[in-house]
Amino acid sequence: MKRFLVILYPLGILLLIKLIFLFPFFDSLEYKLQDTLFRFRGVQEISDNLAIIAIDDATFNALNETWPFPRNYHAKLIENLNKAGVRQIVFDVEFTENSYPEADHALAEAGARYNNVVYAGKVIHARKAGEPSQKLTPISTVMRRGLSWGIVNMNADSDGFIRKYTCYEAFDKEPVFSIGVASLANMRVYQPDWDKHISLTRTRLKVADKTIPLVNQNNALINYHGPAGTFKQFSYSSILDDSTMTMPGYQGVELDEFYDILESGELAGKIVLIGATVDELHDKFPTPFGGEWTPGVEIHANFIEMVLSNRYLKEINPLLYLAIELLLLIGFWWGFRKIKPQLSAIIVVVLIALQYGFAFFLFKQNGIIIPIMQTAIVLLLVYVASILNHYLETMKEKRFIRSAFQQYMAPELVNQLLQNPKNLKYGGSLQEITVLFSDIRSFTTYSESHTPEETVNILHEYLTEMVNIIILNQGILDKFVGDEVMALFGTPVPLPNHALNACKVALQMRERLSEMQEQWKAEGRQPFEIGIGINTGQAVVGNLGSEQIFDYTAIGDTINLGARLEGINKEYDTAKKIIISEFTLEKVEGLVETRYLDAVTVKGKTKPVKIYELIGLKD
Repeated sequence: MKRFLVILYPLGILLLIKLIFLFPFFDSLEYKLQDTLFRFRGVQEISDNLAIIAIDDATFNALNETWPFPRNYHAKLIENLNKAGVRQIVFDVEFTENSYPEADHALAEAGARYNNVVYAGKVIHARKAGEPSQKLTPISTVMRRGLSWGIVNMNADSDGFIRKYTCYEAFDKEPVFSIGVASLANMRVYQPDWDKHISLTRTRLKVADKTIPLVNQNNALINYHGPAGTFKQFSYSSILDDSTMTMPGYQGVELDEFYDILESGELAGKIVLIGATVDELHDKFPTPFGGEWTPGVEIHANFIEMVLSNRYLKEINPLLYLAIELLLLIGFWWGFRKIKPQLSAIIVVVLIALQYGFAFFLFKQNGIIIPIMQTAIVLLLVYVASILNHYLETMKEKRFIRSAFQQYMAPELVNQLLQNPKNLKYGGSLQEITVLFSDIRSFTTYSESHTPEETVNILHEYLTEMVNIIILNQGILDKFVGDEVMALFGTPVPLPNHALNACKVALQMRERLSEMQEQWKAEGRQPFEIGIGINTGQAVVGNLGSEQIFDYTAIGDTINLGARLEGINKEYDTAKKIIISEFTLEKVEGLVETRYLDAVTVKGKTKPVKIYELIGLKD
């Protein structure tokens, strides 16, 4: 099951990420971070192919006209621009409603005469189900002549910024292309049926010799070349300002600006886009470069320049990114669980910075946009999940320790063990400890002469008191073997002098047993005697049980000798029936009163071991 968790947890995090980014707030954060890539990259070099004829403040001052301007002005503009040798004229000004017949005729006639003008229309989608969508085409005088036109729809992202260019809108299941696409289609050869030569798929739009990558089916990511004002601009009024401009209301200037432009050849061979740049006409939009909002006409210019220079932006393949995300999640989930949370936090911060640097590199060198905020949140969530996992594993470990030891050792030792669970090692480790064995003398004979109920009751009283003494002196009850008690001191939590603790326990056990013996006699019950053996030394200590059953115990010669010492109590006349080894005495020298008994060779040993009777503690 644990193997599957390595995949299940990352899958859960990935699903959570995808749900989070269904909310516009997180989408907006992603957009904002991706916008910084443009600002860090800075203004890009642009070709000399495009210019903007700006309907600006200077134009309104010079013409002394209210908007919309008479269409005679636009007809004159077409004429003068062609005199200046422009390659193509693209209007970001909608002529969808009729005005004066003479003016409408002049506008259409000028376009038909030069065959290099793209007019503007719009598609308005129904706001409610059941309402019809509308296609607003240029005026009938333009349409009757079969002149080129395109839509000027601008579709903003959820935060109101324009990051994608609407290449077409569907109307009656047919695509209606934008003025940018119309411009590209008619750039070399003006053809009335240009839209029939466009190849369109869900991910590509092929126009002339250009193949434009699409996102969301009908949009192209705009590779902005700079903030507002990046493209060269000429005032609308400056193009009209020639000696023949005598229309009502036109004030002109003292010099013929148009002739200066004409003589300089600044517009020769250029694609010019005509649109409003004044705030009052509300044709400005926020873009990734920030600062002053960018006029719609300049957004169209950015799209055309991007296509002409083949510097497209592309989003990373969603399936590829999904696979990368999953692999990252699995890797980081596995890694973060193996290292400390403090180190994980540093790694997460470094990785977030590195992934932003990598995103910038891909953006600048290859025009590839990858999720930044989403990747950062992936890293943060897998870090948080690893912290939670650390916490849950720690709680599980503490519960396990508490349940395993609370019946066998003092509460303060359990708490110390919970604070330092590494003291409890799985498997065995060599440690210096003291072991105490206590056994009831002739208990088999005692049990044969008493009923099972009497035997069980007196054994229960005895063992309860003995275990309490062990726990109060910071020892742990290792096990009961029938009527025998085995206790360990100095593990799993180290003690300053575990041998002294064991000696105290032995003396207190004897003292408590004497009290219980008096009580049993008073109650008419037969008392019994015990023998105690204590030894100190190195032993293999740890979880020496199986996967199914936990058994924290100790094994080795030290343990065997402790058991032998308890057994040979029968051979010596001692006051309290407590025998300790010379190895224990070394640890408590000067702290206890003892009496030398003998040097014995116990089973399994070749060298004699000095043994002592434990009499009491020194003041």
